[in-house]
Amino acid sequence: MPYLGGEETVRELRRALSNPHIQTDHLRYRNTIHRVIRLMSQGVDVSGLFSEMVKACATGDIVQKKLVYVFLCSYASVNPELSLLVINTLRKDCSDPNPMVRSLALRNMCNLRLPGLCEYVEQPLTAGLKDKAACVRRVAVLGWAKIHALLPNTEIDAAVVNELYGLLRDPDPVVMVNCLRALEEILEEEGGVAINKPIAHHLLNRLKECDVWGQSEVLSVLQRYRPRSEDELFDILSLLDPALLSHHVPIMAATLRLFLSLCSMLPAVCVSALERARGPLLAAAGSSSRELRYAALCHIQLLLRSEPGLMGEHYKRFYCGYAEPPYIKQSKIQVLVELVNDDNVAVVLDELKGYCTDVNTETSQAAINAIGSIGRSYDDRCLGILTGLLELKQEHITSAVLQTLRDLVWVSPQYGDAVCSALEKWEDQLQDTQGRGALLWLLGVYGDRLSGAPYILEDFIDGVRSEVSAEVKTELLTATLRVFLSRPAETQDMMGRLLQHCIEEELDMCVRDQALLYYRLLHCGIEDVRRVLQCGRRSDLSLGPLIGRPPEPISQWASIFNTLEPLMLGASSAGNSDPSTLTPYTLTSHSEPMTSDPHLMTPNLSSTLSPEEFERLWLQTEKGEFLEAYVMCPVPRCSPESLQVALQLVNIQTLAFTAPNKLPWKISTTPPNTLILAEVLQAGGDGVKKVKEELIEDQENEREESTNTHILITPC
Repeated sequence: MPYLGGEETVRELRRALSNPHIQTDHLRYRNTIHRVIRLMSQGVDVSGLFSEMVKACATGDIVQKKLVYVFLCSYASVNPELSLLVINTLRKDCSDPNPMVRSLALRNMCNLRLPGLCEYVEQPLTAGLKDKAACVRRVAVLGWAKIHALLPNTEIDAAVVNELYGLLRDPDPVVMVNCLRALEEILEEEGGVAINKPIAHHLLNRLKECDVWGQSEVLSVLQRYRPRSEDELFDILSLLDPALLSHHVPIMAATLRLFLSLCSMLPAVCVSALERARGPLLAAAGSSSRELRYAALCHIQLLLRSEPGLMGEHYKRFYCGYAEPPYIKQSKIQVLVELVNDDNVAVVLDELKGYCTDVNTETSQAAINAIGSIGRSYDDRCLGILTGLLELKQEHITSAVLQTLRDLVWVSPQYGDAVCSALEKWEDQLQDTQGRGALLWLLGVYGDRLSGAPYILEDFIDGVRSEVSAEVKTELLTATLRVFLSRPAETQDMMGRLLQHCIEEELDMCVRDQALLYYRLLHCGIEDVRRVLQCGRRSDLSLGPLIGRPPEPISQWASIFNTLEPLMLGASSAGNSDPSTLTPYTLTSHSEPMTSDPHLMTPNLSSTLSPEEFERLWLQTEKGEFLEAYVMCPVPRCSPESLQVALQLVNIQTLAFTAPNKLPWKISTTPPNTLILAEVLQAGGDGVKKVKEELIEDQENEREESTNTHILITPC
């Protein structure tokens, strides 16, 4: 902060504020106060002038009052004792004939934010709720919310709450909306303001009187109301229908969310609401505000999950502009992928081809990945574009193309011939780790068709000592062994050198262990190696072009519409299924539910699970599922460490702990990945008592037998 003033400046201002000649000249006095405020806004500490500024607030000049109140609210926490001197002046101003002075005094009494002054503020605020001027009532309503925020452990008087409920019918719409907001904060522990039928219909009938912020607040509160009959439901929808076409995006989004909430059991009405909101959403996606554009694109992706053809005719609205930021371009690219059909596929692919050479590498890679996604249904056009991009000899483009081709042939192996023809004369040198890993995977899978595959692998093997990526080394081991199965004469020598280096010199334990695995596997015979490495293809060679994913029910995402969650999820996760959907199943034939929650299943602690059965159940487990096992604890409310000891008594070994009072959790699947094999969960109640009895009985019957129990947690 630059030096803008010092003690001499503050002393000069104190002399000026105390000068009787300046105090009698209102213009000079106001200019001096204005100078104080200017220095305060520039970072100069002028708290030493607090007592002089307190005297200056006793004036009839409303401009001077505003300036002084700004100063007092800024330094009240620094001078809490001197702030008491302001209360009398503020309370006197609350009785001023001018409503602007009354509202200004009320606002600043609350803005002092000193707990010791709250007892002086309550009486003026109570009187302000019944003031004739709407501006005073607006400030008084919000003042009670500020008092509650300042003293959260103090209950607001029930009479005040009833008065706030009564002001919901105030003729001024701003007072009504302020009451909603204040009641939401004051009654937060009780679930917010209670919305019954009279209040709901009153708010709906006065919706048009509110401004944009007020309408959004009212529509948000109405989410909690449920109509009692179908006739009432359609009456409410008729009142909300014009708001769906509002040119104000917040109102449209809040109305659409309310529509989807009310019509959760009427899919046809939800689809009709989405179609009516299409125009405002498209307008928001073309807004001049980048933030609004991105939010609209994220919400459009939600809509396309259930209605893929909703924006099909307007695909050109999602073409990227040259000056748009990368995050908007990438969102538009993913929307374009959802809008591809037989009629526009050629035009969209030409547009995406232009984005592949974007100066931003992430945008370029997103466009290449989008072409690969479209290629699952339209192979000929997409493969031609992808193989043509390899000729550009740009490393980030080449890397993205190789990764896309790898994913494409993994899902649709019938494209392997076209990929082999593109890689037949490969001579490039890649530095990107992901790109080299994709190239090695392709060489390993199609090494029998590529004449130059052994020579490309030899270049990688010659430089393995300078390779720093363990991922590339493990992929190199697998690719070399696969090529050895089809072309042993050309690969045997280099494979021996690679295995020797990885076993004797490699420092990374994962790479070394994989090399040892392959070395021992070779000792078992070529047929065993072939069975292990070439029988793991999950995709079928006869697999035809893929079609788009089936539409999802609107109810899966309706609850997060018009929230920040679509923005946090991002475009990449917008198409994933809801991870919170749990599908319970029985671990063994002896499993029984231990709690009223159908998603919590408890395995029998006395049963033994074979490795094959464990692997089968593990692979069947969907993301978001979990099983919970209750065991006998040494003492009530024991720590996770004590629980671990209890588990060891029944031969359960734990590798990870969940924090107390937390649900079973999973980390994201983004690198680095972590696998959680077991979790210790704290629980209590009748279910634990029942399990204790079962445990005692099992231990008496099988005192000499060893029991192995698996706690199955969802794999990452």
